[in-house]
Amino acid sequence: QVQLVESGGGLVQAGASLRLSCAASGRTFSRYAMGWFRQAPGKEREFVAAINWSGGNTDYADSVKGRFTISRDNAKNTVYLQMNSLKPEDTAVYYCAGDLTYYSGSLYKRASEYKYWGQGTQVTVSS
Repeated sequence: QVQLVESGGGLVQAGASLRLSCAASGRTFSRYAMGWFRQAPGKEREFVAAINWSGGNTDYADSVKGRFTISRDNAKNTVYLQMNSLKPEDTAVYYCAGDLTYYSGSLYKRASEYKYWGQGTQVTVSS
């Protein structure tokens, strides 16, 4: 069983930056593919970014490419989402997700591919 706890959300103005963190429990974090998703009010949960075991393979939603960066520190059991040039449309609850994978290059972009989820952290961007 893995527990994921997000932190780092908040209220910022457009153009600002935030860094979200997701701390994971468990000894096998380094074998987990990790991802970030977000859900705005009245909308479905959507993919934001994903990363493989080592951090060498990443992928992003088109809406955040060039502005957001996903990374991980396996020694700290933590995955990060650096968000720059934030826009009001980035306002959402951001969720961290993870699942054990047996292939080092694997990363997942669909919510159904993740078994473990955090409770979410609110990001609000004012115009």
